[in-house]
Amino acid sequence: MNILILGGGGREHALAWAVLQNPKCDRLIVAPGNAGINMIAECATLDLSDGGAIAGFCEAEAVDFVIIGPEAPLVAGVADRLREGGLLVFGPGAEAARLEASKSFAKTICDAAGAPTAAYAHFTDHESARAHVAAQGAPIVIKADGLAAGKGVVVAETVDQALAALDDMFGGSFGTAGAEVVIEERMTGEEASFFVLCDGETALPIGTAQDHKRAGEGDTGPNTGGMGAFSPAPVMTDQVTEAAMNEIVHPVLAEMTRRGTPYQGVLFVGLMIENGKPRLIEFNVRFGDPECQALMMRLGGQVLDLMQAVAEGRLDQMSVNWAEDHAMSVVMATRGYPGAYEKGSVIAGLETCPEDSFHQVFHAGTAMRDGRYVVDGGRVLAITARGASLREAADRAYAMVDRIDWPEGFCRRDIGWRAL
Repeated sequence: MNILILGGGGREHALAWAVLQNPKCDRLIVAPGNAGINMIAECATLDLSDGGAIAGFCEAEAVDFVIIGPEAPLVAGVADRLREGGLLVFGPGAEAARLEASKSFAKTICDAAGAPTAAYAHFTDHESARAHVAAQGAPIVIKADGLAAGKGVVVAETVDQALAALDDMFGGSFGTAGAEVVIEERMTGEEASFFVLCDGETALPIGTAQDHKRAGEGDTGPNTGGMGAFSPAPVMTDQVTEAAMNEIVHPVLAEMTRRGTPYQGVLFVGLMIENGKPRLIEFNVRFGDPECQALMMRLGGQVLDLMQAVAEGRLDQMSVNWAEDHAMSVVMATRGYPGAYEKGSVIAGLETCPEDSFHQVFHAGTAMRDGRYVVDGGRVLAITARGASLREAADRAYAMVDRIDWPEGFCRRDIGWRAL
C-alpha cells in the first residue's frame, strides 16, 4: 500500500514509525512531516485544510490510504472530501469531528446519551459568563468552546482567576475558539486517556494512557499540550474500562449514528475517575500527543491493520494483541513554552540515542539546517521507551534524555510519578 499521513508533529512521527513496521506499507509519505520524520519517510508540502488539493495529490501519487493525524483537517472536512473521491481514509467526517471542535456540542451529545460528565453551562457573551462564575464560585473550570491546540482550558482555583480566563477568551487570546465558552464544575479524581477505534458500528478499545498537562513538576505551572505520558494507565482497571464503554462510549456512538453522523476513526475519551466511576472530561477525535507515542511503541505494526479495518468497516473482525509491557514518553520543550519561546537553537546528541523497538526519539518541532537539528516549535521531542515495568521504561527514557545536548530545552523529570 501507498500511505499518506497528514500532520507534522510527534504524534505523526510515532504513527509513521508504527506503520512502517507493517509489511503492507510499500511507500509512506507524510505531509508536512518534520526533520525526524524525513529520516524515515518521504515528506511533502500540502495545505492540510484543502481537501481538493490533497485528493489531487493522492491521485497523482497513487495513494491507497490516508491517515489524518491532527484535528484541524478533520474539522475542516478533509476526510469527507477524500471519501467523496473514493479514497480509503482513517478519521471522522466534519460533523462527527464536532465532538472535539465544539465542547458545547459534545456536552449536548452527552446529555442526549445520558453519559456521565461534569455539570456545565454554555455562554456566548462575556457578561453572562462572568455573572455565572460570580454565582458559582471557585474552583471552577473555564473552557474555550472551539479548538485551541490543547491550551484552551483553565482550572481556576479562585473567582479572580476564572474571571481573568474569561477576559482572555472573550478578548481573543484563543481567536475564534474563545468566542463561546463552556463553564464546568471542577471534577475530582484521577485523569486517564482512553482510546477506542470506531468504524460507525463496532467500537474496539485499543489502549489507555495518562498524560501530564502542566509544565512543571508535581503537576504545577501552566497547562500545555502535554509534557509526557505513559501507558497503560493503572487507574483504568477492567471494571473502569467496562463502565466507560457501557456508560459513555456505546451510548455516545449510538447517539451520533442516530443523528446520521456515525463516528469513524479513533475516539480519544478523556476521563476523570473517582471511586471506580468514570466521568467524561472531553472528547478528542484523534490520537493524543504525547499519548500516541507511548501507545505506538506498544502497538507497533498492527496499528496499520487496525486503522485499515476501521476505514473498511470491518472492525468487528479485529482484536488487539497487547504485550505485557509499559511505555513512557518524555517531552522536551523549548524554554519559555507554553509562553513565548525562541526558535533556531541547535539540538545535539540525538545520534547517540538508541533506536530500536524499546527506544525511539519522536520529533515534533524540529527542522534541519546546515546538517544540524534545530528547534522549530514549542514541544520539540518526545523521548519514548518501552520496558517490562513502568520503572524500566522511565529509566530508559530518561537515560536518552541525558544523552541529548540542548541547553535551551527542558523537560519534566517526574513523568509517571503518581504511578511510580
